[in-house]
Amino acid sequence: MTTTEAGATAPSGESAATGAAETGAGEIVTDHDRGIHGYHHQKGEHLKRLRRIEGQVRGLQRMVDEDVYCIDILTQVSASTKALQSFALQLLEEHLRHCVADAAVKGGAEIDAKVEEATKAIARLLRT
Repeated sequence: MTTTEAGATAPSGESAATGAAETGAGEIVTDHDRGIHGYHHQKGEHLKRLRRIEGQVRGLQRMVDEDVYCIDILTQVSASTKALQSFALQLLEEHLRHCVADAAVKGGAEIDAKVEEATKAIARLLRT
């Protein structure tokens, strides 16, 4: 057995970095094949962070409802935007470390598709 970064134990023959294991037929089965995404191990932290961002957005609604000064609202919009951008970058990093690495283990056309998918996601983040 090997120990993964999260401290979980993986069966022998399974890569700790990607959760990949070979079946008896030589086929590589990874965490991604099992429906486990890169953010899975941080899911609780991500949900907590998103709830905090949701609270910031509700605060914006309240500020508008209470006719708060425009610049004060814009300051809060900026803080909310930065929080979402930070969350997106964390999620992107986890995607690269898990989903793209998973595809790299498999090789072939799958790695090209995942890299293209990640590149498009980065482009969307940069446009915002």
